[in-house]
Amino acid sequence: MSTRSVLGLIYLVQGLKQLGEQPEAVLARHGLSLDKLDPSTRIERSRELRIYADLAEAVRDPLTGLRLGGFYGLAGYGPLVMLLMTCGSAYEAIQTGVRYQRLTYLFGTLRFEPGDKLSALVLTPMAMEARAFRFRVDGEVSGTYKMVRDMQVSLGLDIHAERIDMPYPRPPEALEYERYFGCPVRFGEAEARFWMRNEHLQLKLPSADPNAHAMYRTMCDQQLVAQEASSETLKDRVLTHLGLFSGSYPGAEEVAKALGLSERTLRRQLGEEGTNFRDLLAEARYAKARHLLKHTALPIEAIAQQLGYAESAAFIHAFQRWAGTSPSAFRGR
Repeated sequence: MSTRSVLGLIYLVQGLKQLGEQPEAVLARHGLSLDKLDPSTRIERSRELRIYADLAEAVRDPLTGLRLGGFYGLAGYGPLVMLLMTCGSAYEAIQTGVRYQRLTYLFGTLRFEPGDKLSALVLTPMAMEARAFRFRVDGEVSGTYKMVRDMQVSLGLDIHAERIDMPYPRPPEALEYERYFGCPVRFGEAEARFWMRNEHLQLKLPSADPNAHAMYRTMCDQQLVAQEASSETLKDRVLTHLGLFSGSYPGAEEVAKALGLSERTLRRQLGEEGTNFRDLLAEARYAKARHLLKHTALPIEAIAQQLGYAESAAFIHAFQRWAGTSPSAFRGR
């Protein structure tokens, strides 16, 4: 099953908290905690969607989904933003964004519809229960709007929407949508659409750079491959779940609950796969340790804390057992 960065979920939960909502209980039901999520890890798309559906049922303000778009910054999109900003024109950037849409935080599907005077960026939403549907559509539309506007500001451009269509009946708060987007909003459509003038799409991007564009395209292609990584066995599911944590790790009972199993079933099925929870916890810690030693300048003490060790000596001893060398020697290599 496909995975993607857990950063989108982190942004969402942080936004909910700042808007006065209380997402902690929903996360806890899924065996997660915001302060223990590691932004560098990945989460299965199907699991993330289940969490979103539960969060939608818990929100109190019907405009929460709309306002959540403001909490997604450009930096969270990684190389994708630089790929778009090094395109030759706004039209090319939109076409590239459609091609690499799986690197965004969308669950719906994007496509581009050309027209004589106006063209549209179309979002076909994923089918969900009504309340969750509006919550998710609002977040995806406002998040996409925020990303495009932030890029325009950084480039000194103005490619505003002439109208926005929303794929659900007109709500009592409809005027708030027009205030938020700064343009007319039409409800009751089959899909979400951002309508733009064709002359705006021909604008040249001042940051166009073919060489840098080729480099960022390679990086984005690699991310797409990583998204499709298979995670079919229970061992892989456990490792994926453990990889979400930083600072302390859940026990077998908590992991089993998060995966919809009893602890007894978890241990039995892992045994049938030739492994056990204790070994997988060590494997998850070892993988995170290698990543932090290779790709960060964090001191050994800080890495030990991220792996849940109270003292760096305990981490060093464990790492020597895993790798046959010390963390410092491993980093030096």
